[in-house]
Amino acid sequence: MVKRILVLLSYFLFSCEPPVQEQQEPQPDRIGEQFVRTNRYMHHRHQDQIGAFVERLGWEAETTPSGLWIVIGEPGEGPRVGEGSRVTYSYECLLLDGTPCYSATFQDPKVVTIGLGGVETGVEEGLRHLRQGAGATFLIPPHLAHGNFGDRNMIPGNTVLIYRVKILEVRAG
Repeated sequence: MVKRILVLLSYFLFSCEPPVQEQQEPQPDRIGEQFVRTNRYMHHRHQDQIGAFVERLGWEAETTPSGLWIVIGEPGEGPRVGEGSRVTYSYECLLLDGTPCYSATFQDPKVVTIGLGGVETGVEEGLRHLRQGAGATFLIPPHLAHGNFGDRNMIPGNTVLIYRVKILEVRAG
């Protein structure tokens, strides 16, 4: 009897195969796709918003591949801003509706070293297009400034910014 039970038990143990697992087709990352679509939509919306603003004011603007708009008011004649340059500048930061946010005056200017950060990506990119003595206006889409969340102080999330800058000094790095 014990022999029969052992035979039956061994039969069941050795005759079992692991269950066949069906190969699942990879499902597209639906959340990721939606995120990409939303970002593209917002990028186009911000570019249209900036374009309409520039057109309404009759400005001639240069647009960079990243989406930054630059309006040169004064070209300047001094040294050009480059990687590692120490740039001293005054600025006024406004929302697109004209609400002032931040500023740095001639008496208390902002100083930044290009390539080290410490300033919005769009501002640094814009400064790289200027030289000492230049005055310009940057129209900065949110992805080059404070993004979806703003700075949680003066700048709301998903906001286009206007930066009026005047380059006071450029020192080679």
